[in-house]
Amino acid sequence: MQKRKQSVEGINLHRKLHLGFIALLVGGLALTAQVCAGQQPDAPAPQPQAGTKQTQAAVPSTPTPGAPLRLTLQDALALAHKNEPTYNAVATAAGVAGETRAQSRDALLPSANFNTSVIYTQSNNGTVRFLANNAPHEYISQGNVHQILDLASWENYRSAAAQAAVAKAKAEVAARGLVVTVVQNYFAAAAAEKKLDSAARTADAGEKFLQLTQALEKGGEVAHSDVIKADLQAQERRRQLQEAKLELLNARLDLAVLLFPDFNDHFEIGDDLHGNVALPPQPEFEAQATQSNPEIRAALATVQAASHDVNAARAGYLPSITLDYFYGIDAAQYAVNGSTPPPNNSNLGSSYIASLSLPVWNWGATQSRVRSAELQRTQAKRELSFAQRKLLAEMRSLYSEAETALNELAGLQRSAELSEESLRLTTMRYQGGEATVLEVVDAQTTFAQANAAYQDGAVRYRVALANLQTLTGVLTTP
Repeated sequence: MQKRKQSVEGINLHRKLHLGFIALLVGGLALTAQVCAGQQPDAPAPQPQAGTKQTQAAVPSTPTPGAPLRLTLQDALALAHKNEPTYNAVATAAGVAGETRAQSRDALLPSANFNTSVIYTQSNNGTVRFLANNAPHEYISQGNVHQILDLASWENYRSAAAQAAVAKAKAEVAARGLVVTVVQNYFAAAAAEKKLDSAARTADAGEKFLQLTQALEKGGEVAHSDVIKADLQAQERRRQLQEAKLELLNARLDLAVLLFPDFNDHFEIGDDLHGNVALPPQPEFEAQATQSNPEIRAALATVQAASHDVNAARAGYLPSITLDYFYGIDAAQYAVNGSTPPPNNSNLGSSYIASLSLPVWNWGATQSRVRSAELQRTQAKRELSFAQRKLLAEMRSLYSEAETALNELAGLQRSAELSEESLRLTTMRYQGGEATVLEVVDAQTTFAQANAAYQDGAVRYRVALANLQTLTGVLTTP
């Protein structure tokens, strides 16, 4: 009866041991939650935006079978953000940096572990042969709360937080650069379609002019040299038509590779290359550029990270404190109550360990780490100053580029319209015997060049607007 009572008491104490350890774990988790409440993980990597009032475009729905996918610029941006590997690699690096920051933060908090081990030692008549061991059979089952207090760990966490901010800013830089790439490829494909249409028209005009000269030669109205010149011009227009088809094919392939996870070139451009897109006022552009430029944020965060690294290196001169609390059993029997006198002696117990580590000598390694960190901090400050100067230069250069492209676009459009009218009138004058074949050939060449320049000018303006959003984060759209 007495043994049964002792067994029941031992079971109850064992339950109390586990309940106490569970309460210790819950308390540690609550402390972690309180610390994490003010230190939330970084937000997800930024996404390319197409305007302040426009949301992220959804992936275009599947078209009806056989019909080409109508691809708007918003659709292209959404697909590129999802499938373009270079941008997603930067966004992944930002996510990894955020997790590294969280790990550094958690390392500052106490850790709890439960360890169980058994030590069997050869004995000499009841005494152990190894002085370090306490008994022939030793059973250890303890919970341990461990905490290290030092300045280096805190500064390493702050450095990791700054590095996460750097990675996040770089992801935003990559997102804005992705917009430029998509806009350039998207409207290059649109321009190639219009150039092909123009080349087809000029090729058709060349064929008709060749037929006209042949008919006039039969009537004795022009010399055979006119027919030869017209034939040469028609062959040149046919070659230009083939080149235009190749240019369109390459432009569409470049866009398809950029956007689609599986190769798909069965799509059509949904936005108009020549849509009316206004240039934002310069004061508004400068205000947005100076306020939300990710390259400046990345440079600032890099300086902060380098400063924390210097402090972490200097912490090598300071002492560190280690605290440990143990609760459980360390006895010759794996039981709550011992069997050796006095009877019912409890094996449960606790112990505390506090250690102070004071650095004395390490052959100058700490001093070297401090100098290395200071050099990196100085370089980070230089890069910050350069980024600030570069921002001012880019603000002027990119806005002037967009303004010049806009001003030239109206003239290019007018030139294309005039060259088309000139070709029509010159052909009529030649048919009436008032113009030479060279004038007609020159008018055809001028029309082809003016139309191509107009399409290129429209692409240049759209790309210039996209370059502005690398500084502001806002893409101007119709």
